[in-house]
Amino acid sequence: MVEARIRVIYGDTDQMGVVYHANYFRYFEFARSEYFRSRGGSYREVEREGLSLPVVEATASYKSPARYEDMLLVRPCVSEVKRVSLTFTYEIFREGGPDTPLCTGRTVHACVGRDGKPTRLPDAVVRLLHESP
Repeated sequence: MVEARIRVIYGDTDQMGVVYHANYFRYFEFARSEYFRSRGGSYREVEREGLSLPVVEATASYKSPARYEDMLLVRPCVSEVKRVSLTFTYEIFREGGPDTPLCTGRTVHACVGRDGKPTRLPDAVVRLLHESP
C-alpha cells in the first residue's frame, strides 16, 4: 500500500482554520505522483512518450476537517484500468488519529496523445500501475 505524507500548511486553510475543500485535490495529485514514484515510474516518463493523463472527472467526500499543522496520510489506489482510462481512489487520514478517513475521493484520467485525442494506455504504464511497490 502506498501512503503519501503531507503536512497542512497555513495557506491550505480557510478563514475557519480548516483545509479549504479544493486543496484536497492537490493532496490527491501529490499522492498519485508518489504512487507512480513508488513503482519506479513518473508522469514525466509518460509525457516523454507523447502522452498525458488529464483528470476528466473528480469527486471528494468530506467527512471531518483537517487543520493547520496536521500531518495527513493519503492512500491512493488504482481501482480501475480500462483501454484508454484509469481511475484512482483516495483516502485521507490524520496521522496518529483514528483509522477513519477525513476525506475520500476519486479521479478518472484519460490517456491522450499530443493531438489531444484519446489513445490506448501503453502496456508499460498498465504494468507499472499493477506492480507491487
